[in-house]
Amino acid sequence: MTDFTLSLPAARALHLAAQGLLQPRRKKARKADVLDAIRHLGVLQIDTIHVVARSPYLVLWSRLGDYPLAWLEELLAEGKLFEYWAHEACFLPIEDYRLMRHRMLDPAAMGWKYSERWMQERRTEVDALLDHVRSKGPVRSSDFERNDGKSGGWWEWKPEKRSLEVLFTAGRLMIARRQNFQRVYDIAERVLPGWDDSQLPPSEETQRELALKTVRALGLSKAAWIADYYRTKPPRPNAEAFAEQGLLLRARVEGWKEPVYIHPDLADLARAAQDGALAPSVTTILSPFDPVVWDRRRALELFDFDYRLECYTPAEKRRYGYFTLPILRRGALVGRVDAKAHRREGVFELKALTLEPGVRLTDRFVRDVAGAFQRCAAWHQCPQVRLQRCEPAAFGPMLQAALDGEAMAA
Repeated sequence: MTDFTLSLPAARALHLAAQGLLQPRRKKARKADVLDAIRHLGVLQIDTIHVVARSPYLVLWSRLGDYPLAWLEELLAEGKLFEYWAHEACFLPIEDYRLMRHRMLDPAAMGWKYSERWMQERRTEVDALLDHVRSKGPVRSSDFERNDGKSGGWWEWKPEKRSLEVLFTAGRLMIARRQNFQRVYDIAERVLPGWDDSQLPPSEETQRELALKTVRALGLSKAAWIADYYRTKPPRPNAEAFAEQGLLLRARVEGWKEPVYIHPDLADLARAAQDGALAPSVTTILSPFDPVVWDRRRALELFDFDYRLECYTPAEKRRYGYFTLPILRRGALVGRVDAKAHRREGVFELKALTLEPGVRLTDRFVRDVAGAFQRCAAWHQCPQVRLQRCEPAAFGPMLQAALDGEAMAA
């Protein structure tokens, strides 16, 4: 039995509504809104690249508008959030610690994030580091000097950093706070003193709850999309079985062969989408690590948007740029921009802007996109927006004129 039949635009609207990206926010954000947004998303992925605001800040800005960046770190230090490996490294609501604890108890299953060999060969050093933290208090990786002249990824981390990370993955250490975005590690029992493993739910219950949280966060989901959200290990969640149990609703999207699933909490929203009553009106800039686009297959199937982050691609092989930001406009992903915030100069540079084929360059479209860029630039404390290259070329002068008009109005 199918509970809903949705057009593709209605499916997009339902997804964006669940993700907090349906309509522009009218009220000024409060600190509690940051926590609420993360609870609705389930996970807030962390990345350290900062040619523009780091990803977790940008994901929140796309939904909340301007807000003080310090709120995120404050919520972490207050114990309302914690960090762990979910989709990747993520901020999560503290009440979901119990859903991640199984992973900490089996860190060898975490792949590159944990080194059993390192723990075995460096056991004495690792134990000494843990004792140091227990007796002396929280530490940062930068508290330890490196003497080998190396730097880089996991394979070139200084020994203390590697030990801190394996202890973090194993749940022996937690991130107590961040200082200038650097992790501050402390023993888990000080960061989360009330936890006892007797509170750990059964593994099957954990997997089911993560799957249901995923479907709720996405608004609707194909069965094949579910495991990626929290990077759930096999066996994969059985969405059809959940629907048989009444834990999920079945739906159909016109033109798709596979069914989709909707959380019962979103039944009214799904009905509004089916009736054409959800009208996406947000135009904003997204992080490459926004849940809307981090699953390349889902973004292609839902938005017909073929997106790949190219910062890890050799420069000569990049098509769109180093750190391209998707452009969401009224329910569609209409383009991407390689941007950089020159904060000292007060310039937000649009190094290369590329629109999707077939986008109609109406006055309203130009105003929407220009307004989004201007708001994003102002949040970066960059009053000037400078456009370098644009495809199609005809869009460049139109956008620049609108940007200049936005700047004058501000």
